[in-house]
Amino acid sequence: MPACHDLTKHLSSAPLVFSTLNNKFSTQRMSVLIVGSTALDSIKTPNAENPKLLGGSASHAAVAASFFSPVKLVGVVGKDFPRKYVTLYKRHKIDLDGLQIQEGKTFHWSGEYEVNMNNRRTLLTELGVFEKFTPHLPESYKSSPFVLLANIAPSLQHHVLDQMQKPKFIVADTMDLWLNIAKDELLTLIRRVDGFVLNDSEAHQLTECDNVFAALKKIHKLGPRYVIIKKGSHGSILSSPDGYFICPAYPLHNVCDPTGAGDSFVGGLMGYLATARGNIGANMRRAMIYGSVTASFCCEGFGLKKTTRVKRIDIEKRVRELEKLTRF
Repeated sequence: MPACHDLTKHLSSAPLVFSTLNNKFSTQRMSVLIVGSTALDSIKTPNAENPKLLGGSASHAAVAASFFSPVKLVGVVGKDFPRKYVTLYKRHKIDLDGLQIQEGKTFHWSGEYEVNMNNRRTLLTELGVFEKFTPHLPESYKSSPFVLLANIAPSLQHHVLDQMQKPKFIVADTMDLWLNIAKDELLTLIRRVDGFVLNDSEAHQLTECDNVFAALKKIHKLGPRYVIIKKGSHGSILSSPDGYFICPAYPLHNVCDPTGAGDSFVGGLMGYLATARGNIGANMRRAMIYGSVTASFCCEGFGLKKTTRVKRIDIEKRVRELEKLTRF
């Protein structure tokens, strides 16, 4: 497969401009390996419509994590992938040696939201080159200490882990589709990860428990030490060896487009963990707050438009505001 620098040559001969992360917030620089979908999203809401925005679970998670730590991205795109999105990745200093470029079309998803942004319907799914995607890790990726298996098929998540060399912390995200068509593979995967992320309806589907805390207890028995249940605009719940933590969502007066918010949440969480001093358990709660805040910016613009304009100082400001709102 051609490496990403070949794509950069193919798409543009102009030099790329890189942004500089603000190092005053960082204490160490462990990297996060992120594997997932890289897509073009066409999104329609009652107020606007935006075609072929940069999307996919890996894109949202990688940009979110990049505010805190170096990111190595593994995904696949077609030759139609716009050069401006390569520039965007590079601006966030995302390592693209693991981005495969194949003949054909980039994965394209189209969806429409109702007035209630919690409700959406898929209008079109064109898998393109993603249909036959097999994640191959460059040698430099295999020793990454933090691994985020963003939302892709469990078989592909297994394939990534088979190539890794004793990572420090592995988190997997999932969705209802894999519970419907690949449950056995997903159950095997859960035993191989340290953290597992899913939403409340998926937790109910997996465990057949209506009570979220009963569901968390059942999921722990499947293997992971850390389980996070996402509840959308109601925040998220962590269950860990240190007990429960209720993480609020940052309050927004206007939600423009929630696409990718869950991926931004877990990406921000993993990026923060890779940067924080001390053990993972001690940092997990604050990492969830940083993930929640990063996801809030995602919701304020279509696709990654708002997230990519954010600075680390903007994230810190909202973290302080969230701390004030939850202190008692």
